[in-house]
Amino acid sequence: MEANGTSGLLLEEPLIFEKSSPGRTGIGPASSDVPEVPPSEAVPGKFLRKDLDGFPDLSEIDTVRHYTRLSQWNFGVDSGFYPLGSCTMKYNPKINEAACRLPGFSNIHPYEPQELTQGALELMHSLETYLSEITGMAAITLQPSAGAHGELCGLLMMAAYFKSKGRPRTKIIIPDTAHGTNPASSHLAGFKVVPVKSEGRGVLSVEAVAAVMDEDTAGLMLTNPNTLGLFERNIKEIAEVVHSRGGFVYCDGANMNALMGLTRLGELGVDVVQLNLHKTFSTPHGGGGPGSGPVGVGKALEPFLPVPRVKKEGDRYGLVFDRPDTIGRMKSFYGNFSIMVRAYAYIRRMGGEGLKRAAIAAILNANYIKERLKGAYHLAFDEPCMHECVFSDRLQLGSGISTMDVAKRLIDYGYHPPTVYFPLVVPGAIMVEPTETESIETLDKFIEVMKRIAEEAKTNPELLKNAPATTKTARVDETRAAREPVLKWEG
Repeated sequence: MEANGTSGLLLEEPLIFEKSSPGRTGIGPASSDVPEVPPSEAVPGKFLRKDLDGFPDLSEIDTVRHYTRLSQWNFGVDSGFYPLGSCTMKYNPKINEAACRLPGFSNIHPYEPQELTQGALELMHSLETYLSEITGMAAITLQPSAGAHGELCGLLMMAAYFKSKGRPRTKIIIPDTAHGTNPASSHLAGFKVVPVKSEGRGVLSVEAVAAVMDEDTAGLMLTNPNTLGLFERNIKEIAEVVHSRGGFVYCDGANMNALMGLTRLGELGVDVVQLNLHKTFSTPHGGGGPGSGPVGVGKALEPFLPVPRVKKEGDRYGLVFDRPDTIGRMKSFYGNFSIMVRAYAYIRRMGGEGLKRAAIAAILNANYIKERLKGAYHLAFDEPCMHECVFSDRLQLGSGISTMDVAKRLIDYGYHPPTVYFPLVVPGAIMVEPTETESIETLDKFIEVMKRIAEEAKTNPELLKNAPATTKTARVDETRAAREPVLKWEG
């Protein structure tokens, strides 16, 4: 079997300032019609770096090669298979990018009069309608900039609801299979976290929730499918317990890519859900760029949604700010509009049946990997999974090989490693999410490599201990890097 990677043409590349040659230029800017001002006069001295003098002098080809080489050191979903569990690194169709770059969308300004931005307002209104239909929620806000930001938004609305009733509640129940941002968001919203453990089959029991749900608890924050890749099959009964005691059910919808078109969370008893557009609706993921985490709510929480709200009257669209119970703004202007355009394009291109097929394919791919690798790696929960499956390094530990060694060896074969050591409820976890965008040929190659690594762990464990061996940089001391980071180049 051929490996997916190669060790050829690993080009070295210095810092861009080290490539500088005085007088060399790659552009011919127009003559300035304003007087030249030294940087020290234009910018306060405390903001100027003392170790750099101006910009590097490079030709155009030097500049292009510099950034091209740096990009080739990186890995992304456009480069190859990216089985990062819990993060849904699915391929982003380029038609989404073309749509968001249409001049009518890319050149508008949020301060333009509403009569000149009717197309943008219509798109936002339509996207809210689509997401409401997909989730079964009564209303959607597009303001939050990411999934965790959406979590905070939902929790703040829950807090505002109980405050408006004159009886604030202080606690949130969070299972051990929830996403790690859930307890952080709860604390930020002013709640105390009440942890509960999942039962033996990896899902939450009705009895565990009933034991801690009281009149001081605002609700339950549930991830479904959970971080083990399992569907919370008791969700309707759990919701009945929470509702009977006046609380709300919050569903972390980051894993909605396994549910869209198959079930509607509102019909399962969910009152609040945030959606990660980069995970489910094929917008860019990672890199610190703009994101989007829309939040859907049931009727009880609709008055507390952030402002402004997009409203349609006749054939005109407008923004509504006068909402007395609103929690206010969560984001400047109306959210990250270009991401909304990408999600809108994806939904329109896929249609309802296409979204359903995508969820089915994601589930099928994950179960295919689970069954093919079962035996080569310990399977934490041998249950039908949803969009991701969780293995562990239990079968490799006897040879002195850990999850980290397996992950590093995968790099030698040209694959980005899956998520490791998460979820925390599985020691030595190896979490794989293939998404729906990968073909069976890609999955088969990945499976064969994983099996080869499992065999190497038995016959030649030193290969794994010294991996990766074909990359530009060998294995780094990650503990030291975290404890002693070098944040400044000394030159």
